[in-house]
Amino acid sequence: MKKQQRLVMRTAILLVLLAAIGYTIYTNFFTEKTAVAVGSTAPDFVLTDLKGHEHRLSDYRGKGVFLNFWGTWCKPCEREMPYMNELYPIYKKQGVEILAVNVGEPKLSVERFAERFGLTFPIVIDRQDQVLNAYNVGPLPTTFLIDKNGEVKQIITGTMTKEDIERHLESIKP
Repeated sequence: MKKQQRLVMRTAILLVLLAAIGYTIYTNFFTEKTAVAVGSTAPDFVLTDLKGHEHRLSDYRGKGVFLNFWGTWCKPCEREMPYMNELYPIYKKQGVEILAVNVGEPKLSVERFAERFGLTFPIVIDRQDQVLNAYNVGPLPTTFLIDKNGEVKQIITGTMTKEDIERHLESIKP
């Protein structure tokens, strides 16, 4: 009798495991992924900055947007932030906004980072990684160049030099 119960239990566990594996394979290979691509419209979002102000991407229509995903622990992010900060006031006057999306870190950590570098552009925190996932961001830093119509013009992964950032800001001026 015990052998039969064990056989039933093992069979049930095996079926559950097979179902889980089947579901994983199905979702990874057969469901449509809606990754943001060059030429697509950038998904809208609303995130709050360090001062408590909401930033909705669609409110920036008519401007170019340099949408940068970053983390305080990310050394390449740390290297490019001062360049972004230096160029921000110049390009803001020309209709280009820099919006830095922190990937869900505590507000205090992000504030300390921003203070240490004297950052003046808007920094928003993606607390539940919803925007990170919507944009299918992999490695950090990742930057999306969005034109005045909300269209993604380019996706850049990895560190940029000051010259790279300036060239990209120039490319999305309205």
